[in-house]
Amino acid sequence: MRPLGVNTWVWLSPLTDDDVDRVLDHVAELGFDAVELPLEKAGDLSPDRVRAALDRTGLIPCVVGAMGAGHDLLRPEYAPETRDYLRACVDFAATIGASSVCGPFYSATGRVWAMDPDERQRAYGQWREALAPVVEHATGAGVRLGIEPLNRYETSLVNTVDQALTGLDGLLGHGLGLALDTYHLNIEERSSASAIRAAGRHLVHMQVCGNDRGAPGGDQTWWTEIVGALDEVDYRGPLVIESFAAGNQTIATAASIWRPLAPTQDDLAREGLTFLRDLTSSSTGGIA
Repeated sequence: MRPLGVNTWVWLSPLTDDDVDRVLDHVAELGFDAVELPLEKAGDLSPDRVRAALDRTGLIPCVVGAMGAGHDLLRPEYAPETRDYLRACVDFAATIGASSVCGPFYSATGRVWAMDPDERQRAYGQWREALAPVVEHATGAGVRLGIEPLNRYETSLVNTVDQALTGLDGLLGHGLGLALDTYHLNIEERSSASAIRAAGRHLVHMQVCGNDRGAPGGDQTWWTEIVGALDEVDYRGPLVIESFAAGNQTIATAASIWRPLAPTQDDLAREGLTFLRDLTSSSTGGIA
C-alpha cells in the first residue's frame, strides 16, 4: 500500500528540535505511516535528533522546504542565499533517509507579478540557471527535488504541470521532478487526473487535502479519478495530508487560512487518514 502521511504544519510552525519528539510520537499514535517534515530554516532541526525520533516511531520521512521572505531564486540579491538554504534541505533529507525535498522552489510564496510571453520565457531561463547547481547537489546526494506548482494567488510563475514541465525543460531527471498538491490542482488544472498523467514519470511526491484545504474526503475532489491517475503513472510514493492551523500567523497567512477547517487539528488528521485508508484499500487500480 502507498504510505499515508501528514505534514506537521497541521499542528505548528516552525517545527524545531524542541517539538520534534512530541509531534512525531503524536503522528505515529494517530496511525500514519509517514511524516512530512518542513525545514523552514537551516538549523531548525538536528538530523541526529530527527533520525532518532524516526527510528523510534517507524515513520517514513519526507522533507519540504518553505519559500518565505528572503528565499527567491528569481531575485539576484536572494538567489545565492536561497541556493544555500535548498542545499541545506537536501543535506538534511539525505542524512535522515528522506528520498526527496519538495516545495515551490522558484520565488517567494505570495509574490505575484504580470508577465507577457517573452518575459515568462526569460524568467524560466533565469530560474533554470539559478536552480541547476541545487539539482546537481541533490543528484550527488541521492535526493530528488520536487518542484510544486502553486495556485495563481500564491505565485505568477508556475501554476500548472505544463508550465512546470516547460520551465524545467532540460533539468528534469534523476535529481529533479514535480511535487503535486490536490489543492492547487483543483484551482488551476482543468482535470487533476490529466495533470497527474502529464507529470508521469516526473512525479516525485503527492500531497492531498480537500478542496477547502481541509481533510481529504467529503469534499468536491474526484478522489477515485486521482487515485486512478496515480496508478496509471505507477506512483508508489506517499500520499501526504498538507493543511495548516488557522492560528499560525506565518504559514496560515501565506496559505490564506482564515478559519478552522475542522473542530480540532487532530480531527482533521484523523478524518483525512480514515478517508485515505478507505480510498486506497478499495482501489482496484493496482494501488498496492
